[in-house]
Amino acid sequence: MKNNDLLNRVKKIHFIGIGGSGMCPLAEILHHNGYCLTGSDRDESDTLERIRSYGIPVFMGQKKENVGDAELVVYSAAISADNPERVAAAEKGIPCIERSVMLGMVVDRYPHAIAVAGTHGKTTTTAMITQLLLEGGKDPSAIIGGRLPLIHGNGRTGHSDLIVCEACEYVDTFLHLHPYLSIITNIEEDHLDYFGTLDRIIQSFHQFALQTSGILLVNGDDNNVKKAMAGISREKIVTFGFEGSNDYYPTGISDTPKACESFTVRHRGEALCEVSLTVPGRHNILNALAAFAAAHIMGVSPESAAQSLHAFKGVHRRFEVLGRFDGITVADDFAHHPTELTATLSAAMHMGFREVWALFQPHTFSRTAMFLDDFAKALSIPDHAVISEILPVRETNTYHIYATDLVEKIPGAVYQKTFEEMMDYVTANAKPGDLILTLGGGNIYQCAHLIVEHYQKKS
Repeated sequence: MKNNDLLNRVKKIHFIGIGGSGMCPLAEILHHNGYCLTGSDRDESDTLERIRSYGIPVFMGQKKENVGDAELVVYSAAISADNPERVAAAEKGIPCIERSVMLGMVVDRYPHAIAVAGTHGKTTTTAMITQLLLEGGKDPSAIIGGRLPLIHGNGRTGHSDLIVCEACEYVDTFLHLHPYLSIITNIEEDHLDYFGTLDRIIQSFHQFALQTSGILLVNGDDNNVKKAMAGISREKIVTFGFEGSNDYYPTGISDTPKACESFTVRHRGEALCEVSLTVPGRHNILNALAAFAAAHIMGVSPESAAQSLHAFKGVHRRFEVLGRFDGITVADDFAHHPTELTATLSAAMHMGFREVWALFQPHTFSRTAMFLDDFAKALSIPDHAVISEILPVRETNTYHIYATDLVEKIPGAVYQKTFEEMMDYVTANAKPGDLILTLGGGNIYQCAHLIVEHYQKKS
């Protein structure tokens, strides 16, 4: 049975791990399109409250009986094959699919699907596009990897034929998508535990591009992106980037006191509008250009797009300021690759803080081992670097790599094993005017919240 036929034939769907950031918006869209949903999860969360607000039953804990009379079961990548609900589905002969497969099935139902791919910038760019389209009167559906304040969540159901989603390359999940408009922000070495080589990553992005039916909006300054476009009709390709040879590019770039950029957007030489960003960092110029170009292509006026980009305040865990306490700013960021760390920390160092404290949780043994020197270079940018244990995620330490190996390569860096120890160390040493910035793709945000709680108790 083809996937599209499957979604056409069922009405009752059960989600295992329905509170996950990738699962919740899919559940919302299916619910609003008339499907009867149930779900389960292990921990309470804001997303579960949102799901329940739609009248969707959610079971806490995962048991065989939760599957009930479902005709289809969807599970997140974190759910193993021996999960009781997956086992129950198999015993009952109920089709069981992973979240990325369902994403492809849902997105295929939208004639004008916009998918945002790339090693970095996917979540911010997806959120920007959603805001530009929504405020530009296009009423899109959206599936975003982070919380967008404008929609009070990371997904929404619109009433148009437009949907915006992230297209993650890890384990080739984005190859389930067949969008109308694809954006490729950049291509770098990452997820080498799966891909093995950069060439293999480029090949995967090339296949993704081939699956795009309409327009490819790509970073024209990125050599790896250029390689991925080899053999693809130039008529399908629209470029953005800093160079004037791109279709969309900025001129007159200037920094504001908070390191937020202002610039003129030009399209093939014509000045379209002035943009003043509220989110910091030069990397966000490229994210904004990609979002602007996508919205422009979909019919949003330059003036509306410029206003929306100025109003865009960022997404959850992307330089998210959690509070200011006696002159000390506490923020959190998802950066977990050397390029992301470099961009975020470079922006932080130009924002006028007395000193910048970077609290970093390395993410996976493979990434830490393969990019050890690059991580050390990036983490030498701030005034202080504090490193925690490596988060294994799905790996065992066959690489024989340790957090202390990274610490030894960073001048003045400190190793603190636990989040509590990190919190104690930084709060004992940070002074008014400083920025404390937690960084990583895992649960380092918990350390940020410990720091916030510490300062709140003192006040």
